Amino acid sequence: MAEKVWGTGSVKRFGTRYGRTTKSKFDKIEKEQRRLHKCPYCTKIKVKRQSFGIWHCQNCNSTFTSRAYTVGEKVSIVERAQQLIAETPEIKTTQEGEE
Repeated sequence: MAEKVWGTGSVKRFGTRYGRTTKSKFDKIEKEQRRLHKCPYCTKIKVKRQSFGIWHCQNCNSTFTSRAYTVGEKVSIVERAQQLIAETPEIKTTQEGEE
């Protein structure tokens, strides 16, 4: 009989295949995507993942898109550029001088 694997969560289905680090990374991602998340509309922790990037709130019955494995804020390129400009003062001064 094969020895049972304890404490590895849902990745124990892979047995000895794929290596320890790969399985631990997969376990971390899978735990995050399978837990209930906070709804951005009603702020209750009732959101479940339907498919890749599609989420559904069981409380307010809203369906929305977000990240693939977790519900999070999507940062656009413009917002990210503004954050970088605010963090580095030398970029801010050169842009002001060009105008």
